[in-house]
Amino acid sequence: MAGALVLAILEILAPTHILLGFALGAFVTGGLLYIGGAAAFFATSLPYTLAFFAVVSLVAWLVMRRVFGLRMGEVKTWSKEEDIND
Repeated sequence: MAGALVLAILEILAPTHILLGFALGAFVTGGLLYIGGAAAFFATSLPYTLAFFAVVSLVAWLVMRRVFGLRMGEVKTWSKEEDIND
């Protein structure tokens, strides 16, 4: 959970939507480990825990890319008169 917080803070400093996917994966994995129960399976095996974290992070990144990314066929361009930061 602390790793999720650190990654979320780094995402604020460098907004790329990549670290936020990892932060969400760490948050979900940490939450399942904290709750216990069905997540006890993950607590006993580090490889399964890391695989679960990777899958959740990838799904979170793909969802955010779909929501926040460019639409299909859309290309981001700037003219010479227009500032890229506007």
